[in-house]
Amino acid sequence: MELGTRSGGFVFLGLLALVILVEAGWLIWRRRQAYPWKEAVASMGVAVIKRLVDAATAGIAAGVLFWVYDHRLWTLEIDGPWMGLAFFLLLELAYYWHHRWAHEIRWLWATHGVHHSPNHMNLSVAGRLGWTGLLSGSVLFFAPLGLIGFHPIVIFLGLAVSLFYQIWIHTETIGRLGPLEWVFNTPAHHRVHHGSNPEYIDKNYGGVLIIYDRLFGTFAEERAPVRYGLVTPLKSNNPFVIAFFEWAAMARDVLRAESVRDIVLYLFGRPGWRPAPKRARE
Repeated sequence: MELGTRSGGFVFLGLLALVILVEAGWLIWRRRQAYPWKEAVASMGVAVIKRLVDAATAGIAAGVLFWVYDHRLWTLEIDGPWMGLAFFLLLELAYYWHHRWAHEIRWLWATHGVHHSPNHMNLSVAGRLGWTGLLSGSVLFFAPLGLIGFHPIVIFLGLAVSLFYQIWIHTETIGRLGPLEWVFNTPAHHRVHHGSNPEYIDKNYGGVLIIYDRLFGTFAEERAPVRYGLVTPLKSNNPFVIAFFEWAAMARDVLRAESVRDIVLYLFGRPGWRPAPKRARE
């Protein structure tokens, strides 16, 4: 997720570095497994710059939410457990649709695809988040919460909690978790989400919860071994290549487009969209 509080972002970095080292130590010394250090360091490089970008631009995202809140329809305060639950479910619903559309609309995927570029699954992946969430318009997906009356600070805090929760689900060291799998997003569910296997693509969008995936038909169980990364794997460990590879590919596609329709679909169609061959169109 690309939003969170400014100070929370740097706390996130510290916690992430700690758990990465713990997981790496466990895999190396207890399980005798190799660890993809270059990829993990690249992910941390992306994460550090991401936090710097967030710190520099947080006022813009906050300004959007506060402007919407100033025009709110009602004023909703979390003054009890039921209102807290209602806010949590609505935030998760907004997260689900933002996350889903980030897979279905290339303009959004250009930011989110960064998170799917690692070719291994470990806790360092949690920090590999795109730098261009402001350009993609991520904040707009959560603006309706401000419009109906939830304070922007509450929204940012909720997103920060979701960000922290999602650290631990980026791992292969935790197996299935029984009945918790029915309600919560777990490592098993999130491994599926990061899979490039055909049966796993565009599945399991939940943040903390998995209930909306079950409700909207995007849920998949972890069955076959997961092949991580993009359909066309990204091999670079350069943070700038990682952050901008899809924006660069999109720009190349737009420059060679043959019609306005093609330009629009290259920008806002599904990732991977291509026009039909000329013969098929004749």
